[in-house]
Amino acid sequence: DHNRSLRKGFPEVIFGQGKTADQIIGIMERMKSQESIVIVTRIDETKAHRIADRFKDVEYHADAGMIIWKKTDFPLLGKGVIWVISAGTSDIPVAREAFLTAQAMGNRVESIFDVGVSGIHRLMDHRAEFDKASVLIVVAGMEGALPSVVAGMVGRPVIAVPTSIGYGVSLGGLTPLFAMLNSCSSNIAVVNIDNGFGAGYMASVINRI
Repeated sequence: DHNRSLRKGFPEVIFGQGKTADQIIGIMERMKSQESIVIVTRIDETKAHRIADRFKDVEYHADAGMIIWKKTDFPLLGKGVIWVISAGTSDIPVAREAFLTAQAMGNRVESIFDVGVSGIHRLMDHRAEFDKASVLIVVAGMEGALPSVVAGMVGRPVIAVPTSIGYGVSLGGLTPLFAMLNSCSSNIAVVNIDNGFGAGYMASVINRI
């Protein structure tokens, strides 16, 4: 879809899960001839090394399962700062996917991780910085309470990202998803389970308005 940049302001992003390394390489070869940036999400280490052998100038971010190739830096288009917040250390891969997506799309992005409700004092230390954000992405598994807490503290849009982290009745992320959808904080929107990319993309769109 080489016209996506014209329609949406950013190129198509390659979803790596379920594709072979050769398929991804073929798509990247076609995109690199026409785009200034190519992103691959959900990429494992084995595929990433195959792709890096073919394209020496790619960046592989193992902590997010992403590959980014840039001909030039994408222009800074965001009007404010996007904050990415994770509840637990286990949520960091999804949070990093959101962070890198928003950053690649031309935004200033800040992050703080492991500030969930079981250690809420760590979150409160950054209250003044959150108030200055244009939009916040909050990533949480388990009971999924953190986005509601953050949204209750700020008057900015909060994008909630449920993760599949948790025991038994977390149901692979359904429990935090339901909690976020039922939040009484009205400034929350929710993306799909583990969808850091979608959160980063939507935050970028909001930050350009």
